[in-house]
Amino acid sequence: MLNINRALRNDRLLRAVIGMGKKEFSKLLVKFAPIVQRISYKKDRKRKPGAGRTHTLETAEQKLFYILFYMKCYPTYDVASLFFDVDKSQTKRWVDSLRKNLEKALEKAMVLPARKINSVKEFLERFPAVKELLIDGTERPVQRPKNKQKQKERYSGKKKKHTEKNIVAANHGKEILFLSSTSGGHEHDYTMLKKSKLPEHIPEKIKIHLDLGFKGIQKDYPLDIRMPIRKPRTSELTENQKKYNKKTSQVRVKVEHAIAGVKRLRCITDVCRTKSEEMKDQLMWLSCGLWNFHLKVA
Repeated sequence: MLNINRALRNDRLLRAVIGMGKKEFSKLLVKFAPIVQRISYKKDRKRKPGAGRTHTLETAEQKLFYILFYMKCYPTYDVASLFFDVDKSQTKRWVDSLRKNLEKALEKAMVLPARKINSVKEFLERFPAVKELLIDGTERPVQRPKNKQKQKERYSGKKKKHTEKNIVAANHGKEILFLSSTSGGHEHDYTMLKKSKLPEHIPEKIKIHLDLGFKGIQKDYPLDIRMPIRKPRTSELTENQKKYNKKTSQVRVKVEHAIAGVKRLRCITDVCRTKSEEMKDQLMWLSCGLWNFHLKVA
């Protein structure tokens, strides 16, 4: 079996294997351990608690290590079964149960991004300190679906592959505040943003930084939009326009840095193998939560 204790003693090795150092791991374990240790048994249980084969992941520390290892390295269930000396079906069951426990732990730490904002009042209550919002879309590769309709929905002309997308809203501290629902790579960024209904509930006083993929938002919403100036086909940009574009890109790049922080985990950058739409969406959400936790603790 994989020597977990060796990784836990070496900070550099721990970062390479699970994506966080000993300090972050210890603080997340404080939130995670009470959730994992709550075991409920069926009323008609015949065997005494503790009967049967000894669990391979005996402690909360080992369980947290496993789910973080899965998300950072994204091994197949066969490879994970070899590392942890269990059947591959058991590795899948661990992923299914432990990712739900990780979600509860991150929710307890208040680092998971919002998935839906229903009003301006809710936005102000949830993000009282936000003065500027940086919005961008992000894609991640998925396996080519067999269904022709799903192939069309997921094929991204930009990436020239099948992908799934999310809209991300971050602040100047690179914290991800909002994550839209997951859509196919064929859908336009601005269409996804409108479907999320986020622009309808952003206060007018907040500055919003976007790229040219969201062109047209100025006409649809009465918001303070900051967007680069597109170069005309028949002429060049003036020096002042170039300076303005440079200034806006220097601000907007922070949302790119936030997305890059999420993509430290290979469950997001590698081709997603699961067919479960719920799991694909949850992995993205948890990855954003882990990035926010890193910013909060580091």
